[in-house]
Amino acid sequence: MTFENLLFEVREGIAFLTLNRPKVLNALNAATLQELQTAIHAVRDDASIRAAILTGAGERAFAAGADIQELAQANGPEGHDLALRGQAVFRSIETCGKPFIACINGFALGGGCELALACHLRIASDLARFGQPEVKLGLIPGYGGTQRLARLVGKGAALQMILTADMVSAAEALRIGLVNEVVAPDQLLARGEAIARTIASMAPLAVRYSMDAVDRGYDLPLEEALFLEASLFGFCCGTADKAEGTEAFLAKRAPAWKGL
Repeated sequence: MTFENLLFEVREGIAFLTLNRPKVLNALNAATLQELQTAIHAVRDDASIRAAILTGAGERAFAAGADIQELAQANGPEGHDLALRGQAVFRSIETCGKPFIACINGFALGGGCELALACHLRIASDLARFGQPEVKLGLIPGYGGTQRLARLVGKGAALQMILTADMVSAAEALRIGLVNEVVAPDQLLARGEAIARTIASMAPLAVRYSMDAVDRGYDLPLEEALFLEASLFGFCCGTADKAEGTEAFLAKRAPAWKGL
């Protein structure tokens, strides 16, 4: 699969997606978002792909936000549509049924920070910097930042980032729960791949429905969320993979997952 603004490769069941506009710090223009959507659907639809890693080309940026040239031309209705399109792309990451791991290698600002937030796990280089600087442009975060950031780090920390437009270091991002781990730059992709391969060794349906239970249940009342969990647990109990997993455990052998 060949793109103009994105590199896409699959190695042994792991998809590697690299935003490839390093001269503009991997800014997310409309064409890049469209290509990203296509790649996400490819990950979703290919049963051989078990997890995905998303990063940015070059050493300076994961993604330094939306394309300001495009934003400058947008009026009210166009801005509304632009936000909805970006939100749809990022939401498709959360709901594709495969875990996405963001490997954040530099600036993750504006839409770039929002893209990282949409991934299931975030691993940062210790040189990474995060921010939602939209208020400097007379805007608010429009690709889910006002919602995912607050859910992840709490209202107070989210509002401080959004209202001050201050950048946050990798160490601070780890402290407030914005990222899962911080590693040296030369270990970033290796650590992301190691996590992806650990997840890929698990039962595919169990991984999918674990993510589904967390995503769908997060904002439900507890009783409804627990019912959702029980329903998905029951579904898993009826799968061939559950039979294989329990049999393999009792026989002290490695399971052979079928995703069924």
